[in-house]
Amino acid sequence: MPKGKITNKRFRKPGSAIAYALIILAMVSILFTSIIVYISSHLKYSFNRGYREQSFQVAEAGIHYYRWYLAHATSGMNGGQLDAFWTNSSTLGVSGPFEMEYNDPESGKAVGRFRIELTAPGQGTTIAKIKSTGWTHEFPNSTRSVQARFRRPSWSEYIFLSNSFMNFGDQATVHGKVHSNTGIRFDGIAHNTVSSLVPSFNDPTHGGSSLDFGVHTHKNPADPSAPSYPWSGGTVPNRPDVFLGGREFPVPEVSFTGVTADLSAMKSAAQSGQGVYFDSTGNGRRIILKNDGTFDVCTVDTYHNVNLSITRYLRASGSGTCSSCSGLCLRNYPIPNNGVIFVEDNVWVEGSVNNKRISVVAANLSGAGSPADIYIGFTNLRVANYDCNNKIGLVAQRDITVVKDCPDVFVTDAALLAQTGKVGISQNMSSKNSFTFNGAIASYLQPYFQHGVSGFAVRFYNFDNNLLYCPPPYFPTGNEYAVDLWEEL
Repeated sequence: MPKGKITNKRFRKPGSAIAYALIILAMVSILFTSIIVYISSHLKYSFNRGYREQSFQVAEAGIHYYRWYLAHATSGMNGGQLDAFWTNSSTLGVSGPFEMEYNDPESGKAVGRFRIELTAPGQGTTIAKIKSTGWTHEFPNSTRSVQARFRRPSWSEYIFLSNSFMNFGDQATVHGKVHSNTGIRFDGIAHNTVSSLVPSFNDPTHGGSSLDFGVHTHKNPADPSAPSYPWSGGTVPNRPDVFLGGREFPVPEVSFTGVTADLSAMKSAAQSGQGVYFDSTGNGRRIILKNDGTFDVCTVDTYHNVNLSITRYLRASGSGTCSSCSGLCLRNYPIPNNGVIFVEDNVWVEGSVNNKRISVVAANLSGAGSPADIYIGFTNLRVANYDCNNKIGLVAQRDITVVKDCPDVFVTDAALLAQTGKVGISQNMSSKNSFTFNGAIASYLQPYFQHGVSGFAVRFYNFDNNLLYCPPPYFPTGNEYAVDLWEEL
């Protein structure tokens, strides 16, 4: 090699530029392909998401359709008719799933289909579960499913329900919903919603000289900065110290009128094998519920009009009377689970049940004689457990009254309904220690368990939450099904 001549051999290797070019091209290709795949996948995701959203809307349309169907098919039905409806093979969903076409409401074009699957209510409940699965015709494999729980509200949903004015003193602590069709003064503590049909009314506790809100309190707040009674017109102050669950007014009426039809349905159920029916022989029946699954019954001959104690009983057969509910005057029957004990006269009820669901009804539907009453308090009225398998319902055509000689510490576990009268204490009751009530009370007139020095000094009112979903058999319900739970599956 000549002196002074420098040669770089690296740049003399053949094909090195091509190799670098191929590497760069490969990297660009990989990057470009990744971008294309990324964009394509997002377009596909967005595309499928749109159709999945359409499938979801079709599934929801199925729920709305069944709600419309129930509103029309079950309008005006009583408890017995509802039971027949849910076992009828012609009821949509009873015989198996069914499908329907869903059309675009604007174009009228068929968009997809939904399939309805029904879980019908079991005995003793009004709850139906509806599963709706929807899909579009363009992407039939892209399905969405939703499920809704339909429930017909029962009269056992309120710890207190009345057609009349209700007044709760400052010692009242109430767990459960409270409603009046007239108005409510509440000076205690309400742990759930307190509601009224009317926006305002004349409160009779202070002479009815001025209008008060449909739900109001006269209790002055502990916080001096909070508004105290009387309030300026039209201003509804926030009172969480009294209404822990809030208050609502005006709200729709809960009408006691329709209960008459439910009484008739209960009578028919008892006479047709869904319970036990007793006629108007004597002056009513004494019914003693027992934990062994049976109940004793005696026909009342005479009773004291003041303290409501029974003085004589008629023999079960033949002539003659007894001084106690025993021997020849007593008969024993099995408690009809998920059934009705219907008496065409007054009823005295006591005792307890174990794994039984029963409604005891006193109603004179023959058209002759006075409306029938129910009397409680000879002994406590209890259930073995607070669950859906243990329920007692008492339905009186007129009053449900605690007798004068009830226990000093009295406990009642039941749903009570007085259609045209009141739920309350005997007028001449002496001072008693305490009353613990677990259940629900519906009273046409104002219910009361303390009046002056009469009645119970201490009163505990506890709502049985199981009554929301498991009311007593044939217990009156609202007129329409409502959705109280919705979820996507």
